[in-house]
Amino acid sequence: MQRQTCGVTATGPGSESADPEAPPVKRSPPVKTGESCLMASTRLEPRRVEKPWGRRDLGPWAPPVAPGAAPVGEIIFASPEGAPLLIKLLFTAAPLSVQVHPDAAYAAGMGLPHGKDEAWLILTAAVGATIGLGPKVPLSEPELTAAIADGSIAGRLARRSVTAGDLLFAPAGTIHTIGAGLALIEIQQNLDMTFRLHDYGRPRELHIDDGVAVAHRNPWTSPPPPRDLGDGRILLHAGPSFVVERLARADGITLAPPADRPVWVMVAGGSGSVDGQPFQPGETWLCDAAAEWQATAPLDLVLAYPGDGATAGLLA
Repeated sequence: MQRQTCGVTATGPGSESADPEAPPVKRSPPVKTGESCLMASTRLEPRRVEKPWGRRDLGPWAPPVAPGAAPVGEIIFASPEGAPLLIKLLFTAAPLSVQVHPDAAYAAGMGLPHGKDEAWLILTAAVGATIGLGPKVPLSEPELTAAIADGSIAGRLARRSVTAGDLLFAPAGTIHTIGAGLALIEIQQNLDMTFRLHDYGRPRELHIDDGVAVAHRNPWTSPPPPRDLGDGRILLHAGPSFVVERLARADGITLAPPADRPVWVMVAGGSGSVDGQPFQPGETWLCDAAAEWQATAPLDLVLAYPGDGATAGLLA
């Protein structure tokens, strides 16, 4: 049996977080099968990224920023080369740029392997925190172009109030801006391509032509509500590019992903060990074979994996 991931990381001109020198991942000892290696559990190496909109207090998911250092906006977890998904923690003291990502068709025209869907799971939210998703009303192409040119685009977006536990899915083409006062997990297709439409006065390049070409100009549509899958599994989002679940268990589990669907595991809460390696909140692990998760405190795990539907039998 051979396990593999698919997809290619690409770097784009407007990315919030290009990662050309990501550190190597730390893997548990591989099991070789012919030309392939099975790594049951891999703690992905975190990399802090300084951002003008970031924060200094990153708790409880990471140590605070040192006094005098620049604020940190992102912690990127280095997936293996060619992995289909990328996971980040985001910490916001100011809004991120208004931006949009290409869909598969537009990405193909740029020589890229796929588009970029995203989802955000809110960990903490200040009172009044919002995420802007899609225009309030349908916009024509000239109206969208004019709103970008005169800087009014941020005010034309529908603001969604968010609280801890909410998950919002932004398919490729969704104009969006993440607001201040948030700590969240970002799950995305592993494509580093962003078209920036407005940056709140920060002196960074805008990408108006590409952004208008890919943007959905109709209001954002809310996805189906979460669904209880049993065994502590809550389905938060399904497809077309990835699935997100939240798993709450007081005891340990055996996570058993199928051969072609590795699972990214974000530790939102709890502690214990996976295959004998300790884990703690704020970490992200990659599991591509059966892995034993032992709990010393109740587990609160966020699971993400490629595909368009929940995996049956994910817990052995």
